[in-house]
Amino acid sequence: MHLIIPYAAPSSQGFAAALTHLKLPNLQKLLSRLTPGPLDSGDEFSLSPPHERALAAALSLSAPDGCIPWAALRAHQSGQTDSANSAWAFITLCHWQVNTGHVAMSQLPLPALSDAQSAALLKAMRPYFEEDGITLYFDEPGRWLAHGEVFAGLATASPDRVVGRNLAAWMTTSAQAAPLRRLQNEMQMLLYTHPVNDAREAMNLTPVNSFWLHGSGTLPAAYQPAPANAQPVVLDTLKPLALTDDWQGWAQAWQALDAGDIQQRLQTAAAGQTVQLTLCGERSSQTWTAEPQPVWQKFKGLFGSQPLSMLLEKL
Repeated sequence: MHLIIPYAAPSSQGFAAALTHLKLPNLQKLLSRLTPGPLDSGDEFSLSPPHERALAAALSLSAPDGCIPWAALRAHQSGQTDSANSAWAFITLCHWQVNTGHVAMSQLPLPALSDAQSAALLKAMRPYFEEDGITLYFDEPGRWLAHGEVFAGLATASPDRVVGRNLAAWMTTSAQAAPLRRLQNEMQMLLYTHPVNDAREAMNLTPVNSFWLHGSGTLPAAYQPAPANAQPVVLDTLKPLALTDDWQGWAQAWQALDAGDIQQRLQTAAAGQTVQLTLCGERSSQTWTAEPQPVWQKFKGLFGSQPLSMLLEKL
């Protein structure tokens, strides 16, 4: 089983402080038994974060930065008949916070956005998208599948890159995206007076005032996903805590992973079975894999190994 852990090492001063007190004995032992692969090196300004790149590689979805076709894959999985060889994207409802000099994205997903509210907004917004040749399909509350050729080869930023950050650095500015920027402006005006937002504000809930486009692209020709039992497992428990700078909670969640999933993989590795682990930061990721080893190498953990802090700091 391949485990992928996003935000194992975030790019933050809070992470650096939390790391000095973080004890993950099972992870340290597990890594001492595994063989490290090459570092997937990047920076914190890539449109596709390391955990998405790692998952895409595991699923054989090779694509340029910002063009991993997550929405097309979802359309394929949900049985959309026109999912093959056509372009898709996700439309995620969100709230933009207007601050002095910049606009930032608030928490995702939006809290307490019900099926009924999402359906009402979809009904109101769908005709505007259809005028531009884009068909919308309900996927989950607050997120829709969008089908249209405008998404072919269009690079977009993952929501994980934009939460809590200035949106200016992440907006799609190409000429190809001009209709989508116009749609964003039109939807902001539509949403400003929509009854769903009146109801949400009456309940002291964050209103919906825009959407974020992401996961755009087209599946490779004749793409066949791996069987469910061969697909990696993404453990997302660290992500929401890192994105909200809850470093005490992040450290506690890491310790829970160490005592749970990581300990289980340590036992699996000790029994000589296959184990694969990918740790992701906001810049880079690295994968460790169990490989046949000489007997003396199986005991290398007893004689010391690279400190865990040094392994995480390079991600």
